Amino acid sequence: MVRDESPAVAALRGGVVAIGNFDGVHRGHRTVIGAAIRRAEALGGPAVALTFEPHPRRFLRPEIPLFRLTEEQTKLRLLAASGLTGALVLTFDRALASLSAEDFITRILVGRLAVKGVAIGFDFHYGKDRRGSPGFLADEGRRLGFAVEILPPLEDEGRPVSSSSIRTALAAGRVIEAAELIGHPWFVSGTVVPGDRRGRALGFPTANLKLDPDCGLKHGIYAVRARVDDEVRDGVASFGRRPTFDDGPPLLEVNLFDFSRELYGAAIDVAFLGWIRAEAKFASAEDLVARMHEDSRLARETLARSPASFPPLGSFVER
Repeated sequence: MVRDESPAVAALRGGVVAIGNFDGVHRGHRTVIGAAIRRAEALGGPAVALTFEPHPRRFLRPEIPLFRLTEEQTKLRLLAASGLTGALVLTFDRALASLSAEDFITRILVGRLAVKGVAIGFDFHYGKDRRGSPGFLADEGRRLGFAVEILPPLEDEGRPVSSSSIRTALAAGRVIEAAELIGHPWFVSGTVVPGDRRGRALGFPTANLKLDPDCGLKHGIYAVRARVDDEVRDGVASFGRRPTFDDGPPLLEVNLFDFSRELYGAAIDVAFLGWIRAEAKFASAEDLVARMHEDSRLARETLARSPASFPPLGSFVER
């Protein structure tokens, strides 16, 4: 992976570029990536993802919360496993936002990457005020000597496969629907942080993750799988504010079945396989514990029917 004007971008020149925000790296994104890979193989050049950080919406409309499906590192791990040669990450700042559509093409695609081909989605816009359209890019490609493939919208049983549709599903707790649109279960990655050890006292020790404050996942109880040091474990997780106790900031608390090792400071991935119930306030700790036992039983049943968990994840080196 290279960033901005790193000299290492030379290794990515002369290839075919898939362009997009790629939030979630869902099935629609992978059609764009697949098109770039196929053309690159035919031309004998590198297949490259061109993406942007921070997400342009966070820069352009910082006052509006953005539920990102994949933070930068997770997105790059997914891209690294997709068959691409590499990725160029452009810092989305005032300078890039003010670049005209014409300059985006001539300075970045032609000047920096010397593209032989480009693959984009039907709704990709670029340049100042998003004035650059797919049609304009195709016209400029013909003039400048590179091919442009515009991928049509993708639907799944009438549902658009898009980051917005996936966010909507997750906001309602519909993690199975989200998985169908993404092509694999939605997952989060993070470092386990110390908690108040209340779960341990109740007989349900948890590994706790602080997710992005703008995470729009519905508060509730989920059947999950967690990957720890390449080992995948089943579990049940609560995402929410713990209304029975403190109604504090949202926290993801993961109870791994038949697991007792300390995980403080460990990096883990947590995939959401099924919805159990909404978050609720209980009259006593005893009532909560009784419900937690039932949640665990239901989670085990759900996971027994869910053989799939994590998608292939790659690794990358920034150069």
